[in-house]
Amino acid sequence: MNSPPSILVVDDEPSVLRYMRTLLEVEAYHVETASGGREALERVEKDPAPDLVLLDLLMPDIGGLETLAQLRKIRPGLKVVMLSCVSDPRKVVEAGRNGATDYLTKPFQKSQLDILLKQHLESPAGLSEHGLGQEDVEDLGGDLFFVAASPPMRRVRAQVEQVARVDVPILLLGESGTGKEIVARLIHKLSPRAQRTFLKVNCAALPAELLESELFGYEAGAFTGATRPKPGKFELCDKGTILLDEIGEMPVGMQAKLLHVLQDQQFSRLGSRSVVRVDVRILAATNIDVQEAIANKKLRQDLYYRLNVLSLELPPLRERREEIPAMIRHFMARFSARYARTPVLFTPKLMEACLKHPWPGNLRELENFVKRYLILGDEALAVAEFET
Repeated sequence: MNSPPSILVVDDEPSVLRYMRTLLEVEAYHVETASGGREALERVEKDPAPDLVLLDLLMPDIGGLETLAQLRKIRPGLKVVMLSCVSDPRKVVEAGRNGATDYLTKPFQKSQLDILLKQHLESPAGLSEHGLGQEDVEDLGGDLFFVAASPPMRRVRAQVEQVARVDVPILLLGESGTGKEIVARLIHKLSPRAQRTFLKVNCAALPAELLESELFGYEAGAFTGATRPKPGKFELCDKGTILLDEIGEMPVGMQAKLLHVLQDQQFSRLGSRSVVRVDVRILAATNIDVQEAIANKKLRQDLYYRLNVLSLELPPLRERREEIPAMIRHFMARFSARYARTPVLFTPKLMEACLKHPWPGNLRELENFVKRYLILGDEALAVAEFET
C-alpha cells in the first residue's frame, strides 16, 4: 500500500498552521509544519524529503523568497507552492524565476487548494511519474526564459552548451513557434560575447531595399529622405551576436551580400565606397524545408553551407509535452504581472486537455491560450477550444 503524499506547511502564524493541518489531514495527506524559514530548511535537509512544501511569502526570520532559494539548493527537484495574502504579480514572477512550482493567494477556497494539490501531487495523463517540478528554467531577461523539462529539450540545452563558446555561425531549424529566438538568446548568453549586444532582424518583414539599409546602414544622400548617415544592425552589433530570423525569406540578391559579410566580415554602407569591418557572430533561423528551398533557388546553396557550420533543430511542442505544465506556469506568471491580474489555476481536466492537444502553433499558440484563459477565466470555454 502506497503511503500518502507528505506536505510541509511553513507559516509564522500558529492559527494558519493549525487550520492547514486540519484541512490537509482530512484529505489523508501526511502533514508536517514549520513556523519559519530556518525550521523549514532544517526539516527539508532530513530524509525523506516532503513531496510538496506550502511556503508563506512573508515571514519574519527568513523571507519566503530567500527560503525558496535555499530549499531549491538543498532539494533541486522539490515542489514548492508559495502562499501569500498579497496579490502582487511581481512577486509571482520573482517566485517563478526562483523555482516556485506554483502560487496561491490567501484567503483561498478549499477547492482551489484541492485543485492545486491534485495538479502537483498526482501525475496527469501523458506525464511520467516525476514529470512536473523538474524543469530546468533559465532566465534570459526581458520576460524570456528557456525551459528544458523533456529529453529532447535537455539534449538541445546540452548542445547549446557545446556550441555557444565556439565562435562560428549556427543555423536554427524547426517549425514556427518552437522557440528558435529563445535558443539564439541562450547561445548568446552562454558565449564569450554575452556582455555585448544581441540583435534580431526579421528578414521576412522588410522588402529587399529596406532590409539592406537595416542591415548595413546608409550615408546621407544615399536615397530620398536619407538626410543623415545611419549605422546598420551589423555595425551596432560589433563584437556581439545577430540573429537573422526567417533567413529563408531573404531576397536572393541580399543573400549574396550576406555571404560576402560572412566570408570577409566587412561591407559598405549604402551610398558609400568605404569599407566597414565588424566582428559579429551570426545566428540564422528558419522554419522552411532547406533542401526544397535550395532546389527551388529560394536559398543560395553557398550561403546555406556557410551558415550551416553547426545546426540545431528544435522539436515541436507535441514531441515535448512534458514542457507544457512548466510553460503554462511561466506564461501565467508573466501575463498576470503584465496585466496586473491574479493568476488562474489550471484544473486537472483543463491540464489534461492541454497535454492531449497537438499544438500546431507550438509555444506561440500555447502562449496565446494562457493569455485568453487568464483574461476570461472560463474553464468550460477554454476546454471547448480543444473540441472544435
